[in-house]
Amino acid sequence: MAAEKQTSAGKRVPGDSIEVKHLDRLLSHVVHVHGNRPATRIKTGTSADGTPEYKVQTYREFDARVQSIARALVRDGIQRGDRVALFANNCPEWSQIDYALARIGGVPVPIYATSTPEQIRHIVADSDARLMFVGGESELGRVREAHEQLPHLERIISLGAVTDDTPELDQWLVAEVDGDLDAEVARRREQAAGEDLASIIYTSGTTGEPKGVMLTHEALVAQIDAVSMMFDIQPTDHSLCFLPLSHALERAWTSVVLSHGCLNTYLPNAREVADALMEVQPTLLVSVPKLYETVYKVARERAAASPVKKTVFDWALRVGGQNQRQYRKGRTPSTLLQTQRALADKLVLKNIRQAIGGPKAVMACGGAPIRKEVEEFFSAAGLPIQVGYGLTEASPLVSFNSKQDFKIGTAGRVMHGGELAIGQDSEILYRGPNVMKGYWNNPEATAEALKDGWLQTGDAGYVDVDGFLVITDRIKDIIVTLGGKNVAPQQIEGLLLADPLFEHAVLIGEGRPFLTLLVRPSLPQLKDLAAKLGVTSEKDEDLANDQRILDELRARVAKVTEKLPSQEQIKDLRTSLEEFSIENGLLTPTLKVRRREVEKKFATMIDDMYAKLAERRKHGGEHK
Repeated sequence: MAAEKQTSAGKRVPGDSIEVKHLDRLLSHVVHVHGNRPATRIKTGTSADGTPEYKVQTYREFDARVQSIARALVRDGIQRGDRVALFANNCPEWSQIDYALARIGGVPVPIYATSTPEQIRHIVADSDARLMFVGGESELGRVREAHEQLPHLERIISLGAVTDDTPELDQWLVAEVDGDLDAEVARRREQAAGEDLASIIYTSGTTGEPKGVMLTHEALVAQIDAVSMMFDIQPTDHSLCFLPLSHALERAWTSVVLSHGCLNTYLPNAREVADALMEVQPTLLVSVPKLYETVYKVARERAAASPVKKTVFDWALRVGGQNQRQYRKGRTPSTLLQTQRALADKLVLKNIRQAIGGPKAVMACGGAPIRKEVEEFFSAAGLPIQVGYGLTEASPLVSFNSKQDFKIGTAGRVMHGGELAIGQDSEILYRGPNVMKGYWNNPEATAEALKDGWLQTGDAGYVDVDGFLVITDRIKDIIVTLGGKNVAPQQIEGLLLADPLFEHAVLIGEGRPFLTLLVRPSLPQLKDLAAKLGVTSEKDEDLANDQRILDELRARVAKVTEKLPSQEQIKDLRTSLEEFSIENGLLTPTLKVRRREVEKKFATMIDDMYAKLAERRKHGGEHK
């Protein structure tokens, strides 16, 4: 076996330990080196004294389970290249099945656990999946609704208990077979090649029908190596797996964690992440901005409870930020500043670190833009966020900041082995060893996305003078007003979301004469504001639409946007307390707002707002 490659920083590069760039070969190496180390765990309950209880599996035990599943898949006739759907929340079985399919040359097709019957039908039918694993009763019920339209789906296996005759995983594994299945699995493993498909992941974007992105094993291994070069990940580190494994970000990150012999703690319900962070205290954390934004908002809300608390809080962040900026410049902070930092840490900053589960070897963010003030907040607390950028079509990594080489407000430098270019309309173009093979059964879309080897990302941005990538907006999200003015909504929305009163803020204006805003206020903040303004009502919706509340919202929007160009000024707004969720289609599984769906859902309200604005402007009035 080849010696493991060392980078200039002396860090291990897992992919150089294997001749064939393939996840199963990488797992075999990890099992050989770290077989007795814990690989996976999941919470099973709480003891009488309140201590969490976990089911833990070593790498050797994980590998044995992978082999058992691989044998059963071969027994059931799954051939190299066959697609198998995975429809479940995060759990160790998810990864076991994923690696078992890699071992025999099968192709996993992940489906978000929140998917509707129609979404399930599209993915399973488009991929021609022959077999499907479901999490339990809830997922099985939705598959049953779509089953009649899935003639190629031969079998369903449940990972959890179900009430009908659908076999559960352990029952399925022990079925009697003829022949030497281990020998066939070994033969399949010998056939493994880097260009084999590791997965078909269907996009969950904010627009359009999902397309199946074909990702290869060598693409994922190249990405693992790129991350390893920039981060000092040790086998003693451990990660919390709470983003959906159906998403390319968590899927790729889990392969990084398992390739280093680390422990991966699986969290089936992402809503429990706050408690899990405190219990697990992970040293590795990859998240979308929502988690960091929530910690930031909660901390600021608690500080605002009294003038004294707010003064101390603001002072501590200021001192922490001053120290960090000195370190970034390669300087040692003054003795006075270090002394102040120690007091700030005792009073405020250590609480921020505790809220996110303690110190981190990696604390990364991707999937959507994160506001600069949130980055500065965590940096001041001694927890710099390593912001990255990517998309499913790049497996998903394009660029990222590391702990030693980062720049706040950017998406970092291009990953090792990759290249960036800026095309027409400032579109970011990328090519590298981790770019997709193409879209499944969709050569037209593939040709549109891949031109001369360059992936057309659909995002706008630029590379700054220091070589860091800056994302400005999603090209499809650019608003073109009736007057032909182009407006990038994400930057303006980010300014507004700095105010904790705004839980969601969606800019409206495509094909309209000017911009307006749809706001979902934070309910606790709304009630606090109502109390201050003397507004009372039994219904929360009435509070949100009280004229005094609306005037305050307009005043805050005006203050935040007063220095923006005239075409970016917001002329009016409307509020709704309807939740933005994955279930109602207003958020993607990575919690990005589906802008077009929001506009459709609130079309009547939006049209009425523009009609009233037009009438008032006709008579020279203002919005009142």
